[in-house]
Amino acid sequence: MDLTSLLIQAIGGAAGGAGGGKAVKQTDLGNIGNILAGLAGGAGGALATGGGGLLGSLLNSSAGGMDLGAMAGQLVGGGVTGLVVQLIIGFVLNKMKR
Repeated sequence: MDLTSLLIQAIGGAAGGAGGGKAVKQTDLGNIGNILAGLAGGAGGALATGGGGLLGSLLNSSAGGMDLGAMAGQLVGGGVTGLVVQLIIGFVLNKMKR
């Protein structure tokens, strides 16, 4: 895994977290909270999977280098993991407030 893959998945995670907080109001942590939770999820997902996305590995036909399919897969993978982590963190923190 390289730094580019980590950054792409972290950016996707931040976007996924921001969207998740606004889509599911019960888990909303505010703009910054949603982005930070999603960022952590995207970066954590990148580290856990070694930076490779499923979509990117399916669309990547070259043996080396970075192509648009790999970048799209990493962005989507980061977005999904960021969304999931934001929803979990938002749910737990909002339940603890009550």
